[in-house]
Amino acid sequence: MLRHESEVTQDGQPRKVSLDIKARAIGMEITQRLAGLDLGSEHGFAGFLGSQRNGRGIVFHVIELD
Repeated sequence: MLRHESEVTQDGQPRKVSLDIKARAIGMEITQRLAGLDLGSEHGFAGFLGSQRNGRGIVFHVIELD
């Protein structure tokens, strides 16, 4: 599970944005790197969105870690 929190400006007003999203990583290299991260630490991720197997909801597929 990944959590995003930020503040953006919408129509000249500040707005807090937060999102929890299911995430998946496939492959030895990326999963080893992710396993070494501390829970709650901040990192940048790159990847793509796909639907869950049951077609309900989305999953972020992690392919890069900053």
